Amino acid sequence: MTDYGHDLRFGTFLPAEAATAAETLRLAVRTEELGLDMTSVQDHPYQARFLDAWTLLSVVAAHTERISVFPNVANLPLRPPAVLARAAASLDLLSGGRVELGLGAGAFWDAIAGMGGPRRSAPESMRALAEAIAVIRALWGSDRSARVDGEHYRLQGTHPGPGAAHDIGIWVGGYKPRMLSLIGRLADGWLPSSPYLPPDQLAEANRRIDEAAAGAGRRPEDVRRLYNIAGTFRGDGREFLQGPPKVWVEQLAELAVTEGTSAFILMVPAGGDGDLERFALEVAPAVRELVAAERARPASREAAAIPVVPPELAERPAAPPAERVRNETLATPTPDDGTRRSSIRLWDEAERPTGPASDPTIRYSSRQRASGQHLIDVHNHLRQELAQLRDLVDQVEAGALDLGRARSIINTMTMRQNNWTLGTYCESYCRVVTTHHTIEDVSLFPRLRAADPGLVPVVDRLEAEHHVIAEVLERVDGALVAMVSKPEGIAAVREAVDLLTDTLLSHLSYEERALVEPLSRYNVM
Repeated sequence: MTDYGHDLRFGTFLPAEAATAAETLRLAVRTEELGLDMTSVQDHPYQARFLDAWTLLSVVAAHTERISVFPNVANLPLRPPAVLARAAASLDLLSGGRVELGLGAGAFWDAIAGMGGPRRSAPESMRALAEAIAVIRALWGSDRSARVDGEHYRLQGTHPGPGAAHDIGIWVGGYKPRMLSLIGRLADGWLPSSPYLPPDQLAEANRRIDEAAAGAGRRPEDVRRLYNIAGTFRGDGREFLQGPPKVWVEQLAELAVTEGTSAFILMVPAGGDGDLERFALEVAPAVRELVAAERARPASREAAAIPVVPPELAERPAAPPAERVRNETLATPTPDDGTRRSSIRLWDEAERPTGPASDPTIRYSSRQRASGQHLIDVHNHLRQELAQLRDLVDQVEAGALDLGRARSIINTMTMRQNNWTLGTYCESYCRVVTTHHTIEDVSLFPRLRAADPGLVPVVDRLEAEHHVIAEVLERVDGALVAMVSKPEGIAAVREAVDLLTDTLLSHLSYEERALVEPLSRYNVM
């Protein structure tokens, strides 16, 4: 087992077709809205139907504020490394340090030659890649002049610059033994794709990278392990990423702790919003939680019993430097309209505590504001799913459920009976809610308690409400089980879903009112 200890990142690999350019840009923006960390596009300059990768990445960077962008991977034979280095550093400066460099030695040599590029043998492409990395690093360096004397690429005293806004990672895509050795010696990251290198081949490839890194005087953890992944949320889970979100969570978390994979980049086609949202809202947070729990497992009980303030919180002042600005720049919590469908009341809303009053003079950065917005985005997904669940109940009760429409919503196994279709969807939704609340209880809430003692009563109340909602979810499950044998049991399902609607919507609004500002202030998500 190998865990290199890198922070986990999640992102998207988007299409580069010119015909769907607007869709690609929309998906990139959606990637950021959903709280993911990065987005990327492929680079095939010889492909007439594709947009130029760097132009596309520049537009994506201009339309986003937080996510990193990178070519997946840049076609070295058609992009001279000296120009590529300056292009990457320039976009990094303009985007505020949000560029990484995926780099490939080249393929499809006939097409490259047709564009006026070189036709290289495998050994030549390897040497050219090593020289290119040297050129790029020299132009990102601080020496007065840069010199590289190579067979394929040379620098003869040119001046380095511009300097990038942060240390750009060079992530190399490759699979064969000699390429893996080069990655271990020279690269900052390894970027394979699951359709070409399945998970059972990662261990051997990692071994080669680690050995080459050690031979070059580097540490294995100096090379981040990334993975472009493709899958479907249909299936029985017996194959890689072929099943419900739970399957994805278990398989990706296992790769993180056993193979050291720390970045998962989902290949998203045009119109792939459904899979993107499930990946961002159901898979990524749960993978983070499982990996964090596994990494914490060796800690002693004494250490585990003491609330630990993360270093980034311990070093951060209680609030950013005061500057007069209205807090309207924060994400806006969704109000509770007061509608109640059930006659049952499981808590007294008047007894809910409130946290410390917000400081109207605090100015929040775009990254801080994104923390509160992320909570609302997750909640909006749950609200949308709840509305769809209620709609299915209406259709089943009226005998008007369209099976094709139900299949497209559920996106799981094919079911032919309306009652089973409804049951499958309800069970899937209940699992999502439970996963979301578990993540908050074991990760987010302890951090908020540590960051601000004044939030302790609020967090305690929210946690208690999670347990109440869990009991309501059990009622939904029980009603579904009864409905299988008694079709008239739809009335009990409706009653349970009405109670779930009342409690969940009330809770989500309260949580947003209480936490959007503290999440933005302490940036703990």
